[in-house]
Order: sequence, then C-alpha cells, then structure tokens
Amino acid sequence: MRVSRIKETGSAHYHIMSRIVDRQMLMNASEKEYFRKLMRAVAAFSGCQVITHGILTNHWHCLLHVPERPPVTDEELIVRLAHLYDAIEVRGIAESLQRYRDCGEHAAADAFKARFTCRMYDLSEFVKTLKQRYTQSYNRRHGRKGTLWEERYKSVLIGGRGTLLTVAAYIDLNAVRAGIVEDPGDYRFCGYGEAVGGSQVAREGLMHLFEQLDCEIDWKEAARLYRQQLFVRGEQLTEDAKPGFSPQAVQAVLDAGGILPKGQALRCRVRYFSDGVILGSRSFVEEAFLRHRNYFSAKRTTGARPMKHGQWDGLCTARRLRMSVIQIPQPA
Repeated sequence: MRVSRIKETGSAHYHIMSRIVDRQMLMNASEKEYFRKLMRAVAAFSGCQVITHGILTNHWHCLLHVPERPPVTDEELIVRLAHLYDAIEVRGIAESLQRYRDCGEHAAADAFKARFTCRMYDLSEFVKTLKQRYTQSYNRRHGRKGTLWEERYKSVLIGGRGTLLTVAAYIDLNAVRAGIVEDPGDYRFCGYGEAVGGSQVAREGLMHLFEQLDCEIDWKEAARLYRQQLFVRGEQLTEDAKPGFSPQAVQAVLDAGGILPKGQALRCRVRYFSDGVILGSRSFVEEAFLRHRNYFSAKRTTGARPMKHGQWDGLCTARRLRMSVIQIPQPA
C-alpha cells in the first residue's frame, strides 16, 4: 500500500531518498559533483538546510531541515534568486518588482514576488526544483530525453532527541555500505566527507545535529563526537581494523531473528530509514501520528511501531515493515 508523504506545517526534519530510473549507474564523479553544487544552490535559494547527504551512482539521500517560513524582503529575494538564475534574469525580476513598488502597486508586487517565495521553505518544492533542474541539465548535456528519476521520491519525517544523529550517520555511511570507501571521511560526495574537506556549509549542517541536543560546541569537538557516532560510539578506525563486518555473520544473525549491534545495523540497508513514513522516539511518532491521523487507516489506534533487528535505542516508525527490513549491502 502506498503511503502518502507526511509534511509538517512548521519546522521539521526529513530524510529524502530518490533513485535514477531503472536504477541505472549514471552518476559518475563529475555528475555527483554537479548534483552536489546544485543541491547547495537550491538549499540557499529555498532557505532549507542540508544537514548531510550521500550521493551514489544511482541514488541520493539528504537529511533536510525545513525551518519555519519567515517573511522574505525584496532585497533578500533578489539575493536568493542569484543562486538559481543568471544575472540577466535576476536583473529583469528585480526591475519588474521595483516598477510595481515605484507605482505604488504593492498588491501586484507581492503577487509577483509570491511566484518565487512560494517555492521556499517547503519540502516538496525543494525536491521538485532539485530534480527538475538536474534532469534538464543532464538531458541537455547528454543528448537525452524523458524522465531521469524512478517513481516518487521517498521522505520520512524525523524527530525525537538523538534521532537526527542516527539518521545522519546512516546517510553518511552509504559509501561504506556500497564498498566504495572504508572511511566515510574519504568520500567527498557525502556531508561528512565534504565537511572533513573543509566546507563551511557542510560543517554547519553537522553542527546542527548537536544544536538539536542543546550542545554548544565548536567544529573540532563536533567532528570528534560525530566520528564516534559513525563508528558506533568509540569504535574508532585503526590501521589494522577496518570498519564493517562479515556479511555471512550478519546474515546468520538476521536469519535467526537476532538483534544486530547498532554499528552493524547502520552498515546494512535499513528500510525503516526510507519507508518508515515517520521515524523517531515513541512520543514523537505518536504525536506526529495524531497530527496526521487522516493519512492512516481508521483502524489504527496507535502510531508508533518499534524498529526490529537492531539495537535502535527505542526508535520507532509509523509503519510496521515486514519484508526485508534489513538487507546485507551489495556494491552499488
């Protein structure tokens, strides 16, 4: 059964995931870099914040913060537009807006302005703009036509103390699961790798994780704590010990219905993170379930469903997934 995506009206965090049609391996290093730069530009235009991301050859993940929608001044709009439009287009928009203001036609000016501001501070508009612009560019550069993306994008509403850290680590470990790198810091197409490489905007995204925990720390301390999260609270990478696990050993645990340590579970593909609809503490999921009650069956009396097969520290989702909840990763 297809479940509608949940969108909050105010500030919220979402895990977004989308795949290329037929899961084709179309994104080489240069395409990943183009997509990364475009994603940052769309975020700067929209006012949303990319907390972290992972770009692979046939799909991408993003942990996105959509803040409350504040008023946008005329001057701020023009600055934002420069992230997505060329100088000639921006100048034309600015002149049109100013003409309305000079003539005292403020209602017309506001309506003209709303054509752009309606695309800000919104999950759907962020994804739509990113995917459409990348498709148009990719098709133009490769002499291609038609859709580039497989089905709808997936999004999961994320909340509850500490949940963002877990989801961020899952996203930044994508390249480890795919067998591309052993250390996520070596993969420049994820938020952690970008931050390790010196990107200020990527570092601000990861710092946001600790701001949500009321931690006032600098980047050096945030980097240390986040690396511990990536390697499971202290399982640091050493020269003679690679991160990861034996796929056979993990499969044996899953076949026996056992529970994986958090570190091993995060290095598997976990459907809860892409198909859970709402993910977080029990109280967060229950509260979100009540706010969005109309999205669920009338027979449902509670929202929270405990996550299985891993030491998830009490995390719950809104869907009780039954098939292939945790899968041993294959190179992607």
